[in-house]
Amino acid sequence: MDSETGRVCFLMHLKPERVDDYLAAHETVWPEMLEALSACGWRNYSLFLHKEDGLVVGYLETDDFDRARAEMDRTDVNARWQATMAGFLAEETAPDQTMMQLHEYFHLA
Repeated sequence: MDSETGRVCFLMHLKPERVDDYLAAHETVWPEMLEALSACGWRNYSLFLHKEDGLVVGYLETDDFDRARAEMDRTDVNARWQATMAGFLAEETAPDQTMMQLHEYFHLA
C-alpha cells in the first residue's frame, strides 16, 4: 500500500463457472458486512470484474490497510461472509486470504 495516499488495489480470481453466482451474491451484501467494513476503515471500496476470465480487481482507501484487514478478521460477520464467498474463488480459501495486493507506481490527481 502507498502509506501516504491510503489507496489499495488488489486482484483475486473467480472460478469462471461461478462468476454469475458471485455477482448475484454482491447484489445484496449484508448490511452488517457493509457496516463492519466502514467501521474498520474501508472507504471508497469498489470491485471490478473481467467476466470472461473471472479476474476481480478491488480498490479501496484506508489509513492503514494492515490494521483495517486485522480489524475485519476479528469480526464475526467477516468470518461468515468469507466462508460464503470461498466457493466462488479459483483458490479454495477465503477471499481475504487470496488478495494479491498491487504496487501503485503512478497516480494523477
